[in-house]
Amino acid sequence: MRGADGGPWRRLCALPAFWVGLTYDQGALDAAWDLVKGFDAETREGLRVAASVAGLQGESHGVKLHDLAREAVAIADAGLKARAIPGADGLIPDESHFLNALQESVESGKVPADELLEHYYGDWEGDLTRIYKEYSY
Repeated sequence: MRGADGGPWRRLCALPAFWVGLTYDQGALDAAWDLVKGFDAETREGLRVAASVAGLQGESHGVKLHDLAREAVAIADAGLKARAIPGADGLIPDESHFLNALQESVESGKVPADELLEHYYGDWEGDLTRIYKEYSY
C-alpha cells in the first residue's frame, strides 16, 4: 500500500491523477461504479488479496485484475481528458499524461513490484541495497 508515495519519480503523480480522473468527472465516476457495482464482498476481498500476491496477474471469482486495471485506467484517462485542465504552460491540454506509468504497467502486465523482483533476482544479484541507489530521488 505504501508504494504510492515511493518509487521512481515518473510514477509519483500517477496515483493522484488516476483518482482525479475517476472521481472528478461524473461520466468517469459513473463508468467506474458500473465497472465494480456487481462485486460482492467476497470478490472484493479476493481481488485485494490476489493483487498483493500476484499483481496484475491475480484474479478472483472470474475477475482478472489485468482486465480490471485496463478498464479503470481507460476510465481515468477519459475523465482527465473530459476535465481538460491544461498544464501550467498551456502546452499540455490535460492531466492524462500523468497516467503514462500506469498505462505502461497495464500494457506490460507488470506492476512495480514485478520490476523490483526482476532486478533483485537479475542484475542486482540479491543485493537489496541497490534499491536505495536506483529508486531514490
